[in-house]
This record gives sequence, C-alpha cells and structure tokens, in this order.
Amino acid sequence: MIEQYGWSDLLAKAFEPHARAGHAAGRVVVQQRNGYLVVTAQGEVRAKLSGRLRHEAQEAGHPAVGDWVALSMNLPERTATIQAVLPRRTALVRRAADSVQTPQVVAANVDLAFIVTSMNGDLNPRRIERYLAAAWQSGARPVVVLTKSDICAEAASLAAEVEALAAGCPVVIVSAREGLGLDALLAHLAPGETCVLIGSSGVGKSTLVNTLLGERRMATQEIREADDRGRHTTSHRELALLPGGGLIIDTPGVREVGLVDADEGVNQVFDDIERLAETCKFGDCSHANEPGCAVQGAILSGDLDPKRWDHFRKLAQEAAAAEEKAARTFKDAERRRLGKAQKSYRTARKDARGGA
Repeated sequence: MIEQYGWSDLLAKAFEPHARAGHAAGRVVVQQRNGYLVVTAQGEVRAKLSGRLRHEAQEAGHPAVGDWVALSMNLPERTATIQAVLPRRTALVRRAADSVQTPQVVAANVDLAFIVTSMNGDLNPRRIERYLAAAWQSGARPVVVLTKSDICAEAASLAAEVEALAAGCPVVIVSAREGLGLDALLAHLAPGETCVLIGSSGVGKSTLVNTLLGERRMATQEIREADDRGRHTTSHRELALLPGGGLIIDTPGVREVGLVDADEGVNQVFDDIERLAETCKFGDCSHANEPGCAVQGAILSGDLDPKRWDHFRKLAQEAAAAEEKAARTFKDAERRRLGKAQKSYRTARKDARGGA
C-alpha cells in the first residue's frame, strides 16, 4: 500500500536502521492538533509522537503531512507511536509574515507546489511572487494555478500578466466547476509524485481537490461577495491519492507567507532584476542614485515595474533577516552546548581529584 504513496528503494535504504529496531514505515497523510493519520503497509493507523520525539524536536522537526516516519505499531487497536522522522527530500516552510514565530513545515517530500489564486479580486502579483519564492526555496517545482476562469472575462490577459512575473514557471488556467484546464494541470504531476496546494482562503483549493479526486472530500464555502475574500474551510493538512497515481496535499488558506532562508528562491523569482543589476556601471551599485545604474534606468524607461523592484527589495531584506536570525539561533545553541560540555568536564575533573 505504501508503494502507492511514494515508497521507493531509496527510502527503504534510509529506513534500514529503523527496520532493524523493529519499527514499521509509514507516511503522514493527515496532521491535526491531537495527532496524525499515517498510512502503512498494514493500512491506516492513528499515531502520536513518542515522549522523546516530542521533547527533542523543535517545531520544524515535528512530523508534517508528507513525512515518512518510523512507527512502533499497536495493530489490534490500529494505533502507533512515531519514533523518528526520516530525512526530508524537500520541505515547504513558512512563518507568519512580519513574525518571529518558529518556522513551520507546511508539507514535506513534495515534488510540485501548485500556487493557487482565483481570477477575481484576490489576484495579487506581489503575493504570487512571495509564494513563488517560498516554493522555489523548498526544492519543489512551482506551477501557478489560476482558478475560476469561468467567471473572468479577461482570463487570457490576466494569465499573460502572471506569466510575465513568474520567472518561467508554468501558468495554468482552470475552472474546477466546468472541468476546464484540469488535464493540462495534471500533466505536470507524474504518478508517484506529490504536489501541495498553497494559496489564500476562498481561491478554490478544496474545490479543485474534490474535482480531481472525483469526490467531495474537502469542505468548501463560497467567497464573500463584498470583498472577494474567502472563509477558512480547510482546517487541517491532508494528503490524498489521485485516480491517476499522483498525490495531492490540501492546506488551510494563508494570505501571507513569511520567508525562511529563501535567498535562492527570491533570486529565482526575480532573475530578471538579478541579470539587470549585473549590467550596472559599478559592481557595488546600490541601485539608488549612482550613474549608469541599469536598474534605475529600466524603471525610468518603463521596462521594470517600480512595484516589482520595491517588492524584490522587501523580500530580499526579509530573507536576509531570517538568515541572520537563524545564524544567531545556531550560535546560541552552540554556546549552550559548549557550556554544558565544559561544566561536565569540570565536574568530572573535580570528581577524579576527589577520588584520587
């Protein structure tokens, strides 16, 4: 059964130490506040973290939907205890924008990130850029999915605008209600691959998942007519097996994704600006008032949208701040580790002298 969920010879190799310890392999398919649903070779089981794993793991180390885990099984009761999380191949990580909260893994071991936005008042180029940066940084291949094309009279022109800022990322127009564009979307997902849907509430993620599954699995609601914003419907993350053999993860809607260690993702999204900056007259150009600045020249000529330039600077600063914070956290942890080691060494020496 777990072969359908992406189990491979490479994973089996990584799992060997856990197999020798008598543990079973499984993949997290549902993550909720009170536990997990994990698919195994023996079927689905309810699982909770071991006390040791709960104590040792930081938030980013807790299992997420898509994770492969090692379980001690209690088959008569269809329950299990998660003893370890296998190393992740990819991970989509977020934190609340402008927040110092601990980063959170949205989905693990994903191959594609479907960035979903509806073709109504919710369509926001700056938000798409932010999602793209997070997706590229995760290691997944991003695809922008423009939903509700059936209620948009300018679908083609809006798609062209998104393609211009998507840095070569595919853009697919769909209408889940009318079944338009679904084959083109699924063409990006091979059997055995996993995709995650990310986007704001009300953009049609759950409706899209239900349509692709051919059943009403996820709860859905209409958007508010007053402001084109959606109500939160999906309250948990869930991985489901598609009829064609691919896997899809639905997630709760979020309007902002705070970047975590995403400098490479930002550079990928704004590759046009990176290449433009390389043509400035001075190598250390700050792109402010220097003569021969290619960036400012492109803004003046209309070739570069000043809003895109401002957002690039904002995201670059945000990524740099997150990297600096991560470095400080690592140094603090290392300082505490060394302090404990030195204390243990002094205690051992004192005990040795006392026993001599």
